[in-house]
Amino acid sequence: MTPEEVGRRVVALLAPVEATASVSGGQGYARATVDVPLANWADAVRAARDDAELELDFLDWLSAVDELADGFDVVLHLWSVRHRHGLLLRTRVPRDTPVVASVVDLFPGAAWHERETHEMFGIDFAGHGELRPLLLPPEFEGHPLRKEFVLASRVAKPWPGAKEPGESEAGGGRRPVRPPGVPAPGEWGTTPTPAGAAGAGEGPRGGTPARPARERPARPAPGERPARPVSGDRPARSAPGERPARPAAPGAGAARPAAGEGEARPAPERPASGEPGAGADAGAPVADEAGPLGRPLPGERPTGPPRQEPEPGAAGES
Repeated sequence: MTPEEVGRRVVALLAPVEATASVSGGQGYARATVDVPLANWADAVRAARDDAELELDFLDWLSAVDELADGFDVVLHLWSVRHRHGLLLRTRVPRDTPVVASVVDLFPGAAWHERETHEMFGIDFAGHGELRPLLLPPEFEGHPLRKEFVLASRVAKPWPGAKEPGESEAGGGRRPVRPPGVPAPGEWGTTPTPAGAAGAGEGPRGGTPARPARERPARPAPGERPARPVSGDRPARSAPGERPARPAAPGAGAARPAAGEGEARPAPERPASGEPGAGADAGAPVADEAGPLGRPLPGERPTGPPRQEPEPGAAGES
């Protein structure tokens, strides 16, 4: 059944009771809404449950809406598990005597919903028998979902903008809220005044003055290497490809020429065998033209000192 057909069927079941049928918003989730008198609340719920065409056998939820001076609207949503359609039943309860009949005997699952509605809105459900506190502590005073209930957050600090969606005349929308301790733009330091607020240029400011900017050294141009600070006298580096001259050893001749000057390196003189100083220099290898470290070249027969033959007659004399 469509929402319109469900609403007309409920009105026909309650005749001659004056019931008003309508359709709620929600497009594809729209529901048939039927407003019934307060005295016929329980009868409307029973008729919707027991009718074969409606068969609204599942209680979804029950709550209320605070309508201020007009009282409270008690709203009940029923659903048909078989036919897959729903119904919103609604009745008006006066604010002075907020009492409505309980439907626990028709839907036992309504006990929890009626206890919550009684606790949050202060509506009594006649016939319930056990309207104990459900969500709030026993010492709590008042009904939090009533619109005249004062919220503690509104007492502690001013509320930004309108208090409720319907109280737009209290303020023209909500102002942007900044974190605690953060000043508004233009209220900290000697920054330029925003255009339109107090003109252009500098203006008076409150609070802590702006922090002075630190002086930083200029950054070098791309490709330019900054000069290093001088720390003592350091020798200048030689140019690429130039080899610095080594200091001459004590007792040696002139310093060696730098590499690349084209002068031949003189070969050191090798003392002959038997000369003084040969034994002392024998342990120190010396490179010459014959080969590195005095070794013979490939294919060359090594030579040594001449062999001393014994003199004739020396053996007889001994």
